[in-house]
Amino acid sequence: MLSCICEIWALFQACLDCEFFYVVNHGISQEFMGQVFSESKRFFELPLAEKMKVFRNEKHRGYTPVLDELSDPGSQVHAGDYKEGYYIGVEVPEDDPQAEKPFYGPNVWPAADVLSGWRQTMERFHKEALEVARAVARIIAVGLDLEADFFDRPEMLGQPIAILRLLRYGDF
Repeated sequence: MLSCICEIWALFQACLDCEFFYVVNHGISQEFMGQVFSESKRFFELPLAEKMKVFRNEKHRGYTPVLDELSDPGSQVHAGDYKEGYYIGVEVPEDDPQAEKPFYGPNVWPAADVLSGWRQTMERFHKEALEVARAVARIIAVGLDLEADFFDRPEMLGQPIAILRLLRYGDF
């Protein structure tokens, strides 16, 4: 991760000038990233009927089929987007008071006998990606001349929604 003042400044400048950046050397191994892509492909290759068993719930967790989402209703010609997706968020048990909030609650997972090990891989990736996001937020805080833990505070990003979206685009 970025550590010296030059790298902090470079990231901060990218936010101002380009409004986006790529994070490299983030600490998530290439081997594990390969596993995540492989597991994602396994899910999207399932028959539609199997994927629909984990259809997105009211907390926006689970599967979204092709044409289910519309990203630009004002100018889009087709009924929906030519992509399918899968939403995973911070796991909050249904009986937890936090689950009453929008976007918080339990995730929807494919059955273990359908995709063995899939849930564990995606939970691990979500957790590791969230740690990278927190590290980037600390760098941005320093660039804004705030305390490094500013965004870690509960009233800021201490309890993030942190949705991971697996997407597959293609000719459907």
